[in-house]
Amino acid sequence: MSQVLRIARRQVGVPYRYGGRSPRTGFDCSGLVYYSHAQAGISVPRTTRDLYRRATPVSRTRLRPGDLVFFRVNTPRVGHVGIYLGDGRFVHAPSAGKRVAIESMSNPYWKSRFLRGGRI
Repeated sequence: MSQVLRIARRQVGVPYRYGGRSPRTGFDCSGLVYYSHAQAGISVPRTTRDLYRRATPVSRTRLRPGDLVFFRVNTPRVGHVGIYLGDGRFVHAPSAGKRVAIESMSNPYWKSRFLRGGRI
């Protein structure tokens, strides 16, 4: 899993692009997860919803580096995913006009929208 984390961290600064799944074209949230795992030789689903369905549920208090973190954004259902880095931080492709970034799970925006973690 440490390889997935290294790959994901190297994408910080890559622009967001809806449907994007490579550093050349940009990433959306699930595209970043898909790319980081694929480059490490791990097959995962491409969409946030399918990642959510596939991942074994993990509570916030039991998150480990490499786990996925799922959020409700603009919908009551799962709508966003990132990769947990440890120490209360995660990497993700936020939204249009932004770039891949590392965020704190304690940021009020993300804290209030956290749905659950997931382990692949």
